[in-house]
Amino acid sequence: MCTKTNERATRLHEPGRVCRELLYLRSKVPVREVPAFTFQALQPNTVVKPPPKIDIFKRKPVKETVFKIYFNRGDIPCVMSGRSSKQDPTKERPVKWHCVPENLDYCYYLPIFVDGLADMDYDTRLLAVNGAIDLIMRSPKKVLPVLPKLILPLKRAFQTRDKRIIISALQVIQLMVRLGPCVGQALVPFYRQLLAVCNLYKNINVNLGEGIDPDRNCRIGDVIEDTLKLLEYCGGPNAFINIKYMVPTYESSVFPKCEAPEPREA
Repeated sequence: MCTKTNERATRLHEPGRVCRELLYLRSKVPVREVPAFTFQALQPNTVVKPPPKIDIFKRKPVKETVFKIYFNRGDIPCVMSGRSSKQDPTKERPVKWHCVPENLDYCYYLPIFVDGLADMDYDTRLLAVNGAIDLIMRSPKKVLPVLPKLILPLKRAFQTRDKRIIISALQVIQLMVRLGPCVGQALVPFYRQLLAVCNLYKNINVNLGEGIDPDRNCRIGDVIEDTLKLLEYCGGPNAFINIKYMVPTYESSVFPKCEAPEPREA
């Protein structure tokens, strides 16, 4: 067998075999991945590197929260004293206060407790959730002046992309809207900062058919649906428009759907 391809090409009935061998050898040449929009992409035996994949549901944990810093320093005036009730968040919270909670400065302490919702440590987050809910339940009228300071901690909790943290933050928002006077209407200008994540997780639900699941508060899709309904009900006439802008698949549960008028009989 002749090893020179030129000599083999001169033989009869062999040019096709030579071409196939050349194509086979060319396919075995290693291909380099090069970045896009560079001169290297014009070189032979190169392939443009594809763009990296983005996982929108990837968790983004917070390194350290303000609540964790204050807790390690001993500046949090409460400790856990028992087990919390997951079914009814309005029941008495298992938090033991070192002082009277109503006498605390809500403008200073409530944002710190809400910031602890984004903590990745379960015990620290549980103390922050129960402390924030207890403060809101004891003095709901003090929530409205502090509301602008709570937007950034709530937004930080939503940006972690952790379902447990998002559910806890949504439950705190529900409690503020239910108990705080005029809190629902005051939250309307901040929908663009808070409801962006709700559009991602709204359709994550479980189809149970005719079954009934008592753990509705543990499914993020149902919690988001309940929160949006409550915001629309307590947010005034402009709430639905702003919710619809951030969550296009949301349907109003307060106002009836527009129906075509029935034709009149002649």
